[in-house]
Amino acid sequence: MHRTRLVKTGLIIILLAGLPNLSFGKEAPQYRLPNIVLITADNLGYGDVGCYGNSTIKTPAMDRLATQGVRCTSFYTASPTCTVSRATLLTGRYPQRIGLNHQLSAKQNLGIGLRQSEKLIPQYLKPLGYATACFGKWNIGFAPGSRPTERGFDEFFGNASGNFDYYTHIYAGRNDLYRGTEPVKVKGYSTDLFADAACDFIGRHAESPFFLYLPFNAPHFPSARNKGPGEPNIWQAPATSLAAYGYAEDEADPQKRYHAVVTALDTGIDRVLKKLDALQLTNDTLVIFYSDNGAFMLPGRGLEVASNRPLRDGGITLWEGGIRVPCIVRWPGRLKPGSLSDQPWISLDILPFILAVAGGERPETPVLDGLDPLPELRDETRPSPRRFYWEFRGMQAVREGRYKWILPKRAKVAQLFDLSSDLSETVDLAATQPKVADSLRRAFAEWRSQFP
Repeated sequence: MHRTRLVKTGLIIILLAGLPNLSFGKEAPQYRLPNIVLITADNLGYGDVGCYGNSTIKTPAMDRLATQGVRCTSFYTASPTCTVSRATLLTGRYPQRIGLNHQLSAKQNLGIGLRQSEKLIPQYLKPLGYATACFGKWNIGFAPGSRPTERGFDEFFGNASGNFDYYTHIYAGRNDLYRGTEPVKVKGYSTDLFADAACDFIGRHAESPFFLYLPFNAPHFPSARNKGPGEPNIWQAPATSLAAYGYAEDEADPQKRYHAVVTALDTGIDRVLKKLDALQLTNDTLVIFYSDNGAFMLPGRGLEVASNRPLRDGGITLWEGGIRVPCIVRWPGRLKPGSLSDQPWISLDILPFILAVAGGERPETPVLDGLDPLPELRDETRPSPRRFYWEFRGMQAVREGRYKWILPKRAKVAQLFDLSSDLSETVDLAATQPKVADSLRRAFAEWRSQFP
């Protein structure tokens, strides 16, 4: 498939000089705008994927994607919770800058949520000629003016909330499945439904550039409030995914059921990638996959079955298990297949990356907090180490180079770790390297002072 858009000014030619597949016609230079597919998992652990070291869970599609692209081992999400991680992804701005640093409640999910003055990825891309769609979990507000089709997406099919039943699509006692702005009732397993919608969208836009945001709700843990009377609160997986392990449909072991949920997610991703293959769009498409935050560690609830190994703790914390997540990027012809990058980058970088890929200009306003991550994806060290900041529920953290400074929840004294030798954050160096700890503490205070 060949999709071209004429470029007739020298200025635009300069802006797009780095894009792949440049070709020149007799009358005007031509280039092919790459498609962009952005896939997020929901609470998928760093240690839940085969190519990240899990030898039990079957994730052949994610593993294959890693052989075709770059597997990132030091990728961070800007927040350890669902709402905020999605809001920061779509805006490219820190939570403190956008004024949203908490998880939306059931009632708030139907409110404004992320303030409507914030500009989202599709709003940057539509003027560049992209068709845009979102299929899956929204979770940043669903009041009039806050809904996906009112914020730059041409199409939306998914759930407004943070978590709903995979089959009934019930959230907190109400139907939570929408097409556009209208509630709908559609039978099916949510992962399959969102993959179906994605494949259909790709098929309808094979001749023109598209941006597909595919935020799966899997493998988020189940919630008892979404169940009917007497209905068990179990991990929900289709029979085919359970059968992949030889498990029966009524398998009771929560860890085994979780395996099947992740494999069902992997199967959904596989279908989307195969759709690109079938339409010969793979070489023209940038694919970014990552988890919105780390897997939640919920002891005592029978839900602590995911893995962030070898990282410490999990979601809603600022330990590595909460903010360092699996991430794979594939861009044929631009990124080396089967490569590994341990250079730190963050979800705030995805918007600048997409803008650069699409030939757009980085705006002066609104202020973007990320950078184009191509050096990191090529495993190139920047002239000076990048510095990332987090603040959530009384916790604070800074990552710079090999060091991470963290003030845990309810702690009076901060800790310092050398992540190059202590990925599991077990040896506190604050007392032996006070200058490093104090430098990062002061850096956090200076950064935080710029926000109200």
